[in-house]
Amino acid sequence: MNYYGFWQMLLDEISAAPKNAERRIVTFNDPRQYAGALSQWKSLKAKIPGLAQVRISPLIRAFFVPAAGAIRLPGKFADALSVEEDHRIQVHSLAAEKSGSAMLPWGVKAIHAPQAWSRSTGVQVKIGVIDTGADYRHPDLKHSLATGVNLLHRGMLPLDDNGHGTHIAGTLAAAGGTRGMMGVAPRALLYPVKAFDHSGSAYVSDIVLGIDWCVQNKVDIINMSFGMKTRSKALHDVVIKAYRSGIAIIASSGNDGKRGGDYPARYPETIAVGALDKRHRVAAFSNRGPYIDVYGPGEGVPSCWLREGYKEMSGTSMATSHVTGAAALLLALRPGLSPRELKLLLRRTASPVRLRKGQRRAALGGGAADALRLLRTGARRKTAAKP
Repeated sequence: MNYYGFWQMLLDEISAAPKNAERRIVTFNDPRQYAGALSQWKSLKAKIPGLAQVRISPLIRAFFVPAAGAIRLPGKFADALSVEEDHRIQVHSLAAEKSGSAMLPWGVKAIHAPQAWSRSTGVQVKIGVIDTGADYRHPDLKHSLATGVNLLHRGMLPLDDNGHGTHIAGTLAAAGGTRGMMGVAPRALLYPVKAFDHSGSAYVSDIVLGIDWCVQNKVDIINMSFGMKTRSKALHDVVIKAYRSGIAIIASSGNDGKRGGDYPARYPETIAVGALDKRHRVAAFSNRGPYIDVYGPGEGVPSCWLREGYKEMSGTSMATSHVTGAAALLLALRPGLSPRELKLLLRRTASPVRLRKGQRRAALGGGAADALRLLRTGARRKTAAKP
């Protein structure tokens, strides 16, 4: 393959087309050809400014390029690579609701996390939170946040300019003690991965890079409170890579109130989460179906917010952070647990959800997350496995 010609053709297309925000994901089929193209890119990018627009994901052998540059690639290099659209993807929450204090939120109590803290507080479990960032000044989060990464502005802290990521972080691991909020796993360590902008929107390529970063930095769990309707081969490929590396991905199913749901939650390698209301029924807005592995509290959930505040929000996003927190409690006791084993334990220890009129339990999928039952069963299995 003529790697110089590959990059030159791509650059010619970029320079000849009007600038726009659209991008394409270019994935090489052969690892040797990817290595050759990568080597050429590294040698050329210092000399050719246009190549600075290209980003890479070694994990799935992909380049993320401006859409204008990818127009002729499928025809010229059809046997060597595939090109797909870099779709937009949104966080899974409804409009922010009323402000207030959090303390010990109803959802944390509903999954019996406080009763589980005598066994585990999630100490030193590393959670990658791919979201809008986090408020590093929030007093309830200052002991829970690691540096993380800002994929939108490399070199800067992943500071939250939306609020969604801070809300997720609070439910996961707030540790405010008697004067502030307590999250599900207050001793877990959060690694904010800022892939979403101030409007709660990201590209698939940003998510791929976020998962790539989490794999390279050996996190234990990834919380993904977002989704889209469209399948993406690149996103599925990187999810599979994380799964095979032993990282559990816990993903929200979406807020359309329908059977079915969004990607990446629909990929079999993830743990798919739906939302419960305060009466422990599947929330009216929550997606549902047999693919849902477990449900978590998702209606009117209070948590941390920007400028050291608190706010209530609803969505499968909020439900997912409860489930991720429960998983962290277990992984602190069983650090070698595989993503598949974790999924099976979450499903096996879930409590039955209350049914709405006309609903059938089998049509909903899994049950309600229960951190105490999860730890009791998970720890017992560890003990039983000892010689």
